[in-house]
Amino acid sequence: MSMSVFKRTAAVFAALGVIVALSAAPASADPAVAVTPPVAPLTTPNTDACPHRTGTPPAVDESEAVAPGATAPAPLPVPDRPVGGDRLGGCGVVADPGAGPLPERLNSAGWLIADLDSGRVIAAKDPHGRYRPASTIKVLLALVALDELPLDKQVEATPEDWSMEGDSCGMGPGGHYTVRDLLSGLVVVSGNDCANALAGQLGGHDAALAKMNAKAAELGARDTRATSPSGLDAPGMSTSPYDLALLFREAMGNATFRQLISMKNYTFPGYPKRPDVPDDVDHPAWTMGTSNPLLRDDWPGMLGGKTGYTDDALKTFVGAAERNGRRIVITQMYGLNEADNMYAQQAERMFDYGFAAPESVDAGTLAVSAHEEHDSDVEAVLEHDDASPLSVWAIGLIAFAAVCLTSAAVLWRRRSPR
Repeated sequence: MSMSVFKRTAAVFAALGVIVALSAAPASADPAVAVTPPVAPLTTPNTDACPHRTGTPPAVDESEAVAPGATAPAPLPVPDRPVGGDRLGGCGVVADPGAGPLPERLNSAGWLIADLDSGRVIAAKDPHGRYRPASTIKVLLALVALDELPLDKQVEATPEDWSMEGDSCGMGPGGHYTVRDLLSGLVVVSGNDCANALAGQLGGHDAALAKMNAKAAELGARDTRATSPSGLDAPGMSTSPYDLALLFREAMGNATFRQLISMKNYTFPGYPKRPDVPDDVDHPAWTMGTSNPLLRDDWPGMLGGKTGYTDDALKTFVGAAERNGRRIVITQMYGLNEADNMYAQQAERMFDYGFAAPESVDAGTLAVSAHEEHDSDVEAVLEHDDASPLSVWAIGLIAFAAVCLTSAAVLWRRRSPR
């Protein structure tokens, strides 16, 4: 089911954020290593007034232009109660002073730090603000592909695959790849060609998006709508710091995903020479390296993470690390590298803060996975608008039984001697 109240208020964007966005052109084709010193030091955008409660920041290019005759998707409904707890309904910083000073110089508009195993949120900023995910949405695509596709299935590349814009795994004409190859390329180098090929195996572009969005809804990711499998900007695309952490936590429960996201390198298959290219030669397999700088540089305890960047999304990241038996997940959204304050360095400070926080700190909770056993009373079911028809039928039956028992009790009292 969906909530009945739709808020269509346009997002208000702070002038500072506009300056940040206009200075965001990458200096390298690799978003993980691009460094573009801004014209002035950046400060964290103020989100206290909830400028992104219903929609993402304004686009800076034409990537989300709606085709003539089409209409832009309506904003996703905002739940009546914040998913994960009432404290997460705030749009500013949510933190416990007992956890110590917050990490310095975080220039993301939205971020979140949580315990990966317990799901307890340690601190956050604009946790349910709607932002573009960029390539971090590939975590959701990987979840769906791991659910549905055999890892050893052979896939032949299509022209649509190898023609995808943006980062590439290096698929080519006549190339044959397993689903494992495609998933590896998806999370190691963030290949949009691999994303397109996986979407094809899931039934095509639209079918894959439908499955991705159904998975997000199943997990309680109410701020998330995928409108491209790869994370390339498209009308209506959104997620939030909370949702990214939720999706990554679910993915880390899958042994294959944990293995894929932890790989620093992967040898991706080549493809034969192209007959349409004069003097072409066979294209051999090549060794790709991770786009995650914390993993690439052996940052202690790094388990894996997914980077992202587009002109409209700016830099995004979701990842997890382990220290002394404790695992922390963080998300960063709508931020940038600075010459002396790289996005990966900001992530390191967020991890350090999470590990140092007492385990009792509890600003909210990442929703319990749909695959875990948990208590669920009538009030909890009614609170969430994604209750299944069977759950609603059961609630109705319980209510009917309660009415019958109450009526019987009243009749008994009336007929009892006084």
